[in-house]
Amino acid sequence: MTVSTDAAKPLGTAKPRLTRDFGKLWTAAAFSNLADGVGRTAVPLIATTLTRDPLAIAAIGALAFLPWLVFGVPAGMIVDRYDRRWIMAIANALRGATAVVLAVLTVTGTLNIWLLFAAVLIFGLGETLFDNATNAVVPALVERPSLDRANGYMQGAQITIDNFVATPIGGVLFAVSLALPLWVGAAGYLIPIVLAMMLPVSAARALRDSASDGVAASAPDTSARTALSYLWKHRFLRSMVLFTAIVGSAFAFAQAPTILYFLDELGVQPIAIGLVTAGIGLGALIGSLISARLVARFGRGWVLFGANIVAGLALIAVWAAPEVITGVIAYALMACAVSVWNVPWGALRQAIVPGHLFGRVLGMIRTVTWGIFPFATLLGGLVARSDLRLPFVIAGVATLVTALVGYRLLRDADNHTEPEY
Repeated sequence: MTVSTDAAKPLGTAKPRLTRDFGKLWTAAAFSNLADGVGRTAVPLIATTLTRDPLAIAAIGALAFLPWLVFGVPAGMIVDRYDRRWIMAIANALRGATAVVLAVLTVTGTLNIWLLFAAVLIFGLGETLFDNATNAVVPALVERPSLDRANGYMQGAQITIDNFVATPIGGVLFAVSLALPLWVGAAGYLIPIVLAMMLPVSAARALRDSASDGVAASAPDTSARTALSYLWKHRFLRSMVLFTAIVGSAFAFAQAPTILYFLDELGVQPIAIGLVTAGIGLGALIGSLISARLVARFGRGWVLFGANIVAGLALIAVWAAPEVITGVIAYALMACAVSVWNVPWGALRQAIVPGHLFGRVLGMIRTVTWGIFPFATLLGGLVARSDLRLPFVIAGVATLVTALVGYRLLRDADNHTEPEY
């Protein structure tokens, strides 16, 4: 595989430029995140009214990731073959309809934990389509030097809305009525549907470029085998996927008992859980805002490595936290480090994976990484049955060891800044 000579240029030398069309995508994602955040707050709280079993609560988080294991690759094939704008719209329509059904079941008193599990699976199915399409559209709307900044804006919006808008609103609405946050979440999916259809034709799919020479293009290759071959032959990307799967599983393992950790271990009242998540969200937001600047100053390699070291130390600090304030600060530091990691990792994929393969390759990456998360989450919930703190220290040590072993791999990220075939 070859790397463009432009890779030798320092990252961040070009002035980032974000277009008006990117603004539409950002707004669509923001409203979708609002709906997601309200539901993400309500569903675990609703689950605690049905059961207090840590394993059952952990299953909520596990099931949210399960669709990436079974549907990640097909979702990528759909994103590469069909109009990505329509895929975004249909995905949000599916999630909105599910929220309505869930609200009706709650109001009528017929909801049980198994129906809640089913709803979470459907939400996850919609997310595989929407998230894959959104990531695939970004490179078509912004210039390559702007990818880190664009991803920072997207993640910053998600974190801000989830933690500072949706979570407090969801908590208040839940206190008023179990079903109210579900109704509000369902309504929140409407605006992204409209905005997705307002995106330019260039956002539809990269395969349109195949006919740009004016000659009728042959049927595009949207097979999974082509993308799998690309990913397998790309040694750096393949290694990064393995690294991400290990570290991400450690995070999922640690996060399994989070709600019960704050409620039962640190004595946080349910009505104040929104304040806890807001504090954690502040750390994640700071990470999103500073990540692109850190990349411009130090390069992606150092940022990726440093983020994992900080995340591992922060997880150990969560385990050792004696009370709620230190617990929130430590958790917020971990969230900050994860956000710092997510921005360059997302930009790195968008920079080196060719556009016509992006949907399928991302689907495979998410299948390998996020597909493991449900099992890691369930395992974390099982360990938490004996000690709610134990998953944090185990995950922290695993993250530190993996980061040290993968030091050379992460530092090599600075050598990959252009599409590589």
